[in-house]
Amino acid sequence: MLELLGSMRFAVSLLMFICVASVIGTVLMQNQLPSTYFDQFGPFWYEVFDKFAIWQVYNSWWFLLIMGFLVVSTTICVIRNTPRFIKDARSFREHVRGTSLRAFPHRADAAVPERPDEALNRLRPWLRKNGYAWRERQDGDSIMLAAKKGGANRLGYIFAHVAIVIICIGGLLDSELPVRLQVWLFDKKPVTQNMLISQVPESGKLSLANPSFRGNMLVPEGATASNALIGVDNGLIVQPLPFNLRLKDFVVEYYSTGMPSSFRSVVEVTDHETGESFERNIEVNEPLRYRGVTVYQSSFDDGGSSVELTGYPLRGASSRPFKVKGVVGSRSPIALSEGGRETPLDIEFTALRVINVEDLGSGDTPQPKAVIDHVASVAGSAAASSNENMRNVGPSVQYRIIGADGQSFEYTNYMLPIELDGSRVILAGIRESEAVPFRYVRIPVDENDRIEEFMSLRAALQEPGLVTMAAQRFAQANANERIDADMLTKAAIGALDAFQRQGFNGILGSVPESEHEKVLSFAVPMIQMSLTELRDLVRARDGRPTIAREGEAWMEGQRWVQMALLALANLPDYPAPVFLTLDSFEHKEASVFQVTRSPGKNTVYLGSLFLVIGVFAMFYVRDRRIWVWAKATENGTELHAAMTSQRRNLDFNHEFDRFKEAFKRLTT
Repeated sequence: MLELLGSMRFAVSLLMFICVASVIGTVLMQNQLPSTYFDQFGPFWYEVFDKFAIWQVYNSWWFLLIMGFLVVSTTICVIRNTPRFIKDARSFREHVRGTSLRAFPHRADAAVPERPDEALNRLRPWLRKNGYAWRERQDGDSIMLAAKKGGANRLGYIFAHVAIVIICIGGLLDSELPVRLQVWLFDKKPVTQNMLISQVPESGKLSLANPSFRGNMLVPEGATASNALIGVDNGLIVQPLPFNLRLKDFVVEYYSTGMPSSFRSVVEVTDHETGESFERNIEVNEPLRYRGVTVYQSSFDDGGSSVELTGYPLRGASSRPFKVKGVVGSRSPIALSEGGRETPLDIEFTALRVINVEDLGSGDTPQPKAVIDHVASVAGSAAASSNENMRNVGPSVQYRIIGADGQSFEYTNYMLPIELDGSRVILAGIRESEAVPFRYVRIPVDENDRIEEFMSLRAALQEPGLVTMAAQRFAQANANERIDADMLTKAAIGALDAFQRQGFNGILGSVPESEHEKVLSFAVPMIQMSLTELRDLVRARDGRPTIAREGEAWMEGQRWVQMALLALANLPDYPAPVFLTLDSFEHKEASVFQVTRSPGKNTVYLGSLFLVIGVFAMFYVRDRRIWVWAKATENGTELHAAMTSQRRNLDFNHEFDRFKEAFKRLTT
């Protein structure tokens, strides 16, 4: 086992696994909602991948295990090889036999009339000048001179391997491992229920002396916080801080397009021990560092803005609006009357966006559902947008409507009308989860930029008397010798009834797909003209003037009816029984801080320094060894020289050529 853990192959295999994990962590977005991955991979692969926690790969159990084994393996490798490397770096190898020098590929020979010691005096100045240290061994009348330089090259291997150990230890210190060890070994339990921080038991809190953590903290304007929240598995653990942080002000600056260009938090810090307070600005690249804790400006969110909305029933013949008040991040109960009984609902307000920048000319322009494209050639050009400007379209509110069964969709409604293709509309978005984009319905507004007229028209479709009168007016205006007025009235009533129940699906019914265009070319104009009559009846009942039947007013009225027809076609698929419009709000910002204690940071810096030293020593410090054997003869001394290196590259060949030339010159 020791041989396996200390082998280079084992360490390289671990590094390969870490590289694969790093690729996964780079390609796959980390720390997203589970529903995002569920929709992306499907139920089977989601369950498989969830076992390996690839959603947070750098803190997964297997990644931390590999990092731990890499530390152990590299440490064993360093312990086993360091004495040998140091011994080799310090050794001159002066006990090499003189006869073995003749087997070296890089060698030189010469003969001089002096004695061996005098002969070596010719070479010693050159060795000293070129940075060589040497040691000599007397062997009878002969002398072996062993010279070397670049011994620090061996230290490069030691520094590089130690650097890997230090960097991995620093990474483990700054990972979730210290917190998870406390969960595994010291009976700490993540909190999974909704509760106040003051209600969290001691098992759900970490110590102030916790050496390493990385958590988040949301602080609304004017509020104070002194605890960070750390996500562990499916729960949270509270990390107390040694100071209070009060958000005095949150400042956001915007580009001309309405996008935020920068944001900063003006905070007041109060030390728990001394009671001293000071004020500081926290920006994206300027964190607060105090008492070993670093507070980063991560983002910003809603801090509990209050909103007032108007609700409109989407079921039955009533269009009477009602008021709804709420706070972002909380729920507001309402009760709707349907069929003589009240249906309780909860509205959970999730977000208030004061600025929304939309590219109204791109392919991502908010659009109604696909059915509009199907009838665009009949109903007009309102199905597609041609506006190419990016601009701020005003505030929007995001909410969920939760029924008794717990099922909910997510909705986003814009506060102000948006002009698209010459018509002013309110955009209302729907989506099943955060993993999918919003689908939008366009609700036309009246001359007062309100949707009451549209809601009255929707409710009127539920009143048989008004529908019949509208159908009769349509029939009288369009009957001729070939089409009887009574038959046309019945057709219009049937079309309006099917349309208000199921949209265009009710019109098409069991009609073959090849006949859809033909049926719609007749049904859509009939429904549109009947809606025009129904609109006049509703306006007359409400004491409002009817729309003129000529000129610009008539064209404007027809555009409105076209948009109303398209919106009504989508309402049967609109999953909510109520439609909400944002009337007013009181915006309250909140700062999202990332709070860390990172002792491993300095450790990683030290490891990086060691790595630089090690790489420099390995690649830029060249190990060179020269042996010169001075053998005494009857006529003087024979000199046999050899040179070698660990890496016999082009630089080594050049250096040997210089040595050989100097050796020849000095021994001539």
